[in-house]
Amino acid sequence: MLASKPKAKLRQPKRPIWPDLKRDKYLYLLALPGILFFIIFKYIPITNLVIAFQNYSPYLGIAGSEWVGFEHFTRFFSNPDFWMLLRNTLGISLMNLVFFFPAPIILALMLNEVRNMFLKRTMQSLIYIPHFLSWVLIYGLTYLMFSQSEGLFNKLLTAMDKNTIDILSNPSYFWGMLTAQSIWKEVGWGTIIFLAAIAGVDPQLYEAAVLDGAGRFRRMWHVTLPAMRNVIMILFILRLGTIMDTGFEQVYLMMNAAVTDVAEVFDTYVYRVGIRQGEFSYSTAIGLFKSIVGLTLVIGANKAAKRFGQESLY
Repeated sequence: MLASKPKAKLRQPKRPIWPDLKRDKYLYLLALPGILFFIIFKYIPITNLVIAFQNYSPYLGIAGSEWVGFEHFTRFFSNPDFWMLLRNTLGISLMNLVFFFPAPIILALMLNEVRNMFLKRTMQSLIYIPHFLSWVLIYGLTYLMFSQSEGLFNKLLTAMDKNTIDILSNPSYFWGMLTAQSIWKEVGWGTIIFLAAIAGVDPQLYEAAVLDGAGRFRRMWHVTLPAMRNVIMILFILRLGTIMDTGFEQVYLMMNAAVTDVAEVFDTYVYRVGIRQGEFSYSTAIGLFKSIVGLTLVIGANKAAKRFGQESLY
């Protein structure tokens, strides 16, 4: 008997986009400001990355500036400050990855166990508030709390006849202080997406776990966390893409002469060299290096997630 030939796959005719645009015109109109933001501030600037390979002059423009190839990259990698900047940036980012990234997950699990809805809503509202405070205000609050001369913490130590602690000017405390600030400011806001993932869990799974004799911790471990796994994996991959970004405002405000050796990161260095000293091509080369590292980490983490059967970005 002759083997039958496999049937060719029928191609689905392409649907025109205009009927969808007409039908959902208000949704697309609502998304328009966000789309314009990304086009203007994210995609259009990509075309100017060419100045990283030039001695760019604002007077000559991109077309008239001298082409120097990888000269700025060579200068940056051979700069003695490079290893200090890399150490500080990775150190702060890894501390955020280890301590800050799990914090919203843990807090979301704790909030999910609160059965009193009024108390739960009140707690959520209170922990969301710090997200809306500027880093300038948070620096002011930090100064009022931990300043060696005026801080509340040291005044309490003085009242107890103990020696004051110079927290803000001590390099040993700097990375920990930044991590604590990030947790206090953003941990509540970060719970939103995890609580949304938890809300999608089938209640019958909890009922089945209770019938099997599982306590709260067991239900959390075997039901709630697996439901959040896909969201956690995607956010972890995205977090790896920003490992070279430590947040300019926070670090710049907290930096002082005593902690410069542990506080200077790529973002503050780009501001100091690129904006204040006018070395636009050099600072653009640094920014391009950061972007390439972030993109490489995202692609690598995404492939690793696929290989191990986990949720991935694409």
